[in-house]
Amino acid sequence: MSSGTPVLVIGGTGKTGSRVARRLIDKGVPVRIGSRSGQTPFDWNHPETWQAALDGVEKVYMTYYPDLLVPEAEEAIGAFAEKAVRSGVRRMVLLSGRGEEEARRCELAALAAGGDTTVLRASWFAQNFSESFLLHSVLEGSILLPADDVPEPFVDAEDIADAAFAALTEEGHAGKVYELTGPRSLSFARASEEIGEASGRRIDYVRIPHAAFLETLRSQNVPEDIVFVMDALFGRVLDGRNAEPQPGVREATGHDPTDFSDYVRRAAASGAWDRA
Repeated sequence: MSSGTPVLVIGGTGKTGSRVARRLIDKGVPVRIGSRSGQTPFDWNHPETWQAALDGVEKVYMTYYPDLLVPEAEEAIGAFAEKAVRSGVRRMVLLSGRGEEEARRCELAALAAGGDTTVLRASWFAQNFSESFLLHSVLEGSILLPADDVPEPFVDAEDIADAAFAALTEEGHAGKVYELTGPRSLSFARASEEIGEASGRRIDYVRIPHAAFLETLRSQNVPEDIVFVMDALFGRVLDGRNAEPQPGVREATGHDPTDFSDYVRRAAASGAWDRA
């Protein structure tokens, strides 16, 4: 597979964007990374950067920073999607979140712009434990979160990237909404145990009050927009609405989703949780 037209990967240095970019590059597809530090800078907060990133592009993978939960996301997604279609983009893939009303409005804004749009509605990323804000807690041996025993079907970012790659390069995905989850649901406490078993270390899970969690984030100088997202996720979204696994990974890719146990074994083997 090869093409002379680049695919714009917004958030191309992030958890899913980097994986999508790697898959495209491995297949000989030119990639344009859309990020604030990219060769062609892209910033959601500065619409004047959008056109240069879109020039000569026919396909776009969209992730929104910090999250589709923030109030300004809907307007930005809609405006960008409209500009993209006017600029000649014919296929867009939007990474969305399960159970988020704000994300649903962003999906509708993207779909309203026209073009062939696919929505990837993902559950909680497994990689949050190894590549994101929970990594430090795992390394310290204690995960402190305001989440009770409500289970979550953690999804592997590799499966999200497979779904995005399929939607960008194959026919038959336009207008589809794929609910991307892992094959089973487990609580954060059980997830912590499985990480400990795979890494050979004790990982405790401690449930803390919601307010204390937010205060801890602020004491660590976490940006306020990220605190806002964490407040919404743990205050509203992780309430059981997303507990049931869904078949979206198989529908989009043709293969079964990765089990959390396979993810933790792979992450442990990579050294993700080695203290050194």
